[in-house]
Amino acid sequence: MPNVRTALAVAGATAAAGLAWGFAEAHAYTTRRVTVPLLPAGSAPVRILHLSDLHLTPTQERRIEWVRSLARENVDLVVTTGDNLAHADAVPAVARALTPLFELPGAFVYGSNDYYAPTPINPFKYFKAPSGLESTRPLLPTQSLTTVLEGVGWTNLNNARGTVSVAGQEISFVGMDDPHIQRDSMPSDDGVRGDLHVGVVHAPYRRALDALHEDGVVLTLAGHTHGGQVCVPGMGALVTNCDIDRTRAKGLHGYPGLRPDQGDPASMWLHVSAGVGTSPYARVRFACRPEATVVTLVPRD
Repeated sequence: MPNVRTALAVAGATAAAGLAWGFAEAHAYTTRRVTVPLLPAGSAPVRILHLSDLHLTPTQERRIEWVRSLARENVDLVVTTGDNLAHADAVPAVARALTPLFELPGAFVYGSNDYYAPTPINPFKYFKAPSGLESTRPLLPTQSLTTVLEGVGWTNLNNARGTVSVAGQEISFVGMDDPHIQRDSMPSDDGVRGDLHVGVVHAPYRRALDALHEDGVVLTLAGHTHGGQVCVPGMGALVTNCDIDRTRAKGLHGYPGLRPDQGDPASMWLHVSAGVGTSPYARVRFACRPEATVVTLVPRD
């Protein structure tokens, strides 16, 4: 019996330490930096701040201040890939977090948590299938958020197209509303293609990525996965909460094959953000720090 009690005590202490670390890591914000060789020779770099999954509530001052601090990054453009809200009263918090960035050109799509409030979910369900949308989830003030973002001139890419001129480059965008709740629809082709053609979507479901790839997109920005949120060191994400493979749960990849610089010129570049926040009902991260990413586009070799 003493050995059993000792084992139980060790297991309990280990679990408690892991949980404490998970709570701490959920606030260990970091800025990632990736370089993508996409531009013609002689072009000036284009720096995109990719933000995703803020999941803000009105009182998360530390998260708000960290997002505000990102204005110190020397970027040309801001792209947000959804799930800004985690509370019905969070639109002012999102506006306050993003205000220092509103001086820059921007573009956005939404995720399910821009439409519906989060609810508690059994985490083990994620191992069976992506999370569903319960009919009882309260609605969030989506239109108020849209008014804020469009009001500062940011381009709404929910099932829409748009163009932005930055750093000497004309960027054509094609965006899709959240595939996770079946709001995605590929917008009709307007024939406009800039120097770069970029895709934006919240959840990187393969049907959405396939559609963007077919549209001629050379780079897609996505979020939703939280990078797995709870990962195993050396193994990575256990789940993605969509149908993309776990190896692409976060970071820079190629799709549908290898990255173009790894020998597959038929693939587009794909950057999946691990996101800034978490659901207020699962405020832990493990081996997966919350992040924003500066995506720097540079000339191809």
